[in-house]
Amino acid sequence: MGHGSDIQRLETTATYNKENETFVINSPTIGSTKWWIGDLGVHCTHAALFAQLIIDGKDYGLHTFLVPVRNPETFKTIPGVEAGDIGPKQGFNTKDNGFGRFNNLVIPRRNMLMKYHVVSKDGKYSRQGNEKISYATMLMTRSNINHIVNGQFAKIITIATRYSLLRKQFKN
Repeated sequence: MGHGSDIQRLETTATYNKENETFVINSPTIGSTKWWIGDLGVHCTHAALFAQLIIDGKDYGLHTFLVPVRNPETFKTIPGVEAGDIGPKQGFNTKDNGFGRFNNLVIPRRNMLMKYHVVSKDGKYSRQGNEKISYATMLMTRSNINHIVNGQFAKIITIATRYSLLRKQFKN
């Protein structure tokens, strides 16, 4: 809610606890509330959560965690999670976009997505693989958008032109 598109300023934290090999997820401020999350309002049982990784008081930046949100049988939020629907949405009211906050939600270490960044059982942080590969993939995807958009615009213009030339609005 509070970061806009500046994701480095996300305030939700995931603090590693070496003693029991878990992360404690917290949304410490109103600004750290997750907002407009698709399907979190009513139906979501798990979510991929971005949070600031904290180990021994040191902030390692944003990392991704799989967090449980609701009991899959009752769809009631689990302890440590506050979530719900954000209410009426103009134009797409059937989508249950929601909000989420976390208060000392404990998740196991294995719930951190660790393809490129690993937290060992004893709390050692390391990088794996080549991070530039994922960056290159993002660049390739963004450059391909230009080609896709040009083709779509050509179709849109063709359809609009044909429609406007052939459709008669009034009898006279």
